[in-house]
Amino acid sequence: MEKILKVKDLKVHFPVKGGVFKATKGFVYAVDGVSFDVYTGETLGIVGETGCGKTTLGRTIVSLYRPTEGEIIFKDKNLNKLNKRDLLELRKDFQMIFQDPFESLNSRHTVRYIIEEPFAIRAIGDSKWRKNKVLDLLDKVGLSRNVLDKFPHEFSGGQRQRIGIARAIALNPALIVCDEPVSALDVSIQSQILNLLMDLQKEFSITYIFISHDLTVVRHVSDRVAVMYLGRLVEIADADSIYSNPLHPYTMSLISAIPKVWGKAQEKRIILQGNIPSAVFRPSGCFFHPRCPYATDLCQREYPQLKNYGDENNIHMAACHYAKNDL
Repeated sequence: MEKILKVKDLKVHFPVKGGVFKATKGFVYAVDGVSFDVYTGETLGIVGETGCGKTTLGRTIVSLYRPTEGEIIFKDKNLNKLNKRDLLELRKDFQMIFQDPFESLNSRHTVRYIIEEPFAIRAIGDSKWRKNKVLDLLDKVGLSRNVLDKFPHEFSGGQRQRIGIARAIALNPALIVCDEPVSALDVSIQSQILNLLMDLQKEFSITYIFISHDLTVVRHVSDRVAVMYLGRLVEIADADSIYSNPLHPYTMSLISAIPKVWGKAQEKRIILQGNIPSAVFRPSGCFFHPRCPYATDLCQREYPQLKNYGDENNIHMAACHYAKNDL
């Protein structure tokens, strides 16, 4: 498969300042050495608890944050080395759908202005062409053509998210980062938005990075799944392998928390002890060892490397000293 994105040893550290002179007291290690590839036309799901760094990772990929170290190579171009003009030109090929559809839309602008803005910024088409394009995009996302002059506050959450999706696909991007796109919506609306995203993916050959804390949603839409914990990847594999044969104890605990359909055999729930450690003062060794029911002295001393425990045809990466064993 053709590779559209390569993330290599990506780090995003935010300084923690304090004192009278606002000196740097430490760093929040939001993303710390993350590497993975994304292939054209696939959906890569990224999951993890709140604070694991998945949203920071997504925003850095689309250049909303600048990385501290590492490389983001999109279509064979290193985004970190592009000047502002070249980056602006390339930005039309990658977009983002945000979690809160109300906060991501300017409340002072009409639907027509919001969706038309990408064309106006790049001086694409005249006024008549842009209006027709906006109407076509409204059709694509399932909204009435009569909403052109309405404002975001006049819509429901699901309708606002459809407006955000229309804006995201306006310039025919090759890659879209979806940051919790359905978590703020009612359950009845979530499936409609997910189906819309999947239909648009087929129609326009879009590649998705789908960020979520809901493993049920991620399983529904993803070809591969990456699991993050405290700024690092702990496991990545195709969706079937992750859900049927998780190798990392953290992944096991997340999957065991998925509600089972009534009448099916209930697997043993793995309940983690304690809270997520601080992203500033991280534990020694494996970051997960204070909460891991299988941790040993080795886990407290050394951070495990991300290794392939599958084969060439079914790559299954995990960062655990005991991933080969039945835990």
